Formats: sequence, structure tokens, C-alpha cells
Amino acid sequence: MTDINQLAEQLVNLSVKEVNDLSGILKDKYGIEPALSAAPVVAAATQGETAAPTAQEKAYFNIILTNAGAAKINVVKAVKGITGLGLKEAKELVDVTGSTIKENVSKEEAEKIKKQLEEIGATVEMK
Repeated sequence: MTDINQLAEQLVNLSVKEVNDLSGILKDKYGIEPALSAAPVVAAATQGETAAPTAQEKAYFNIILTNAGAAKINVVKAVKGITGLGLKEAKELVDVTGSTIKENVSKEEAEKIKKQLEEIGATVEMK
């Protein structure tokens, strides 16, 4: 059995990218959704090893669907693919105006998701 203190030390020393990778593995392989408030705490803990973004530049964004548009079925399919949710859960997310599709994503990923949804006809905000 792995020494718990050693495991804790390894977790504390993860970079932001490694934390995101771990989060993805836990979600995809084991079905474990990390708590929403955990990501900022871990990111804050790892700030010492990376340069902090300037006050004007955000490092992470939330993708918010403000309007599904006319092609709602295609938006549901896209949201399903983006989030990894089931079809029912993705539809429920699209049905609610102002739903957060994905949280704490990099600027590049946020722009990619926004473009993907806007090409289908949805209206999306990055906050």
C-alpha cells in the first residue's frame, strides 16, 4: 500500500496541467467528478511554480450557453461531446438558459468550444 503522506506530497506538487490531467482521468476512467471548488484551491496552491497571470489576463474561463439557437438538437449533441455527459443530462443543460457548459478551461480550449457551438448557431459567452 502506498504511503499516504507520500501520495499527499505528490498531489501538492502537481502542476496545473497535471491537476487537469488527473481530473480528466478521474472523470473518464472512474466516473468521479471533482468538486467545483477544488480546482481553484489546487491552482492557487500551485501558483508558486508558474507565473501568475496579470490582472488583465484571465487564465481560466467558464463557457456559458446563453441561447441554443434553432439547431437545438445539434447543440445538445455538441454539449454531450464537450462535457462527456449523457444525452439526457446534456439536453437538460441546454434547456436552461445561462447554463455553464464547462468550467475552468484554458483560453485556447474556451475559444475552441465557443467557436464549435457558435458554428452550430448557439450563442456562447466566455467568463
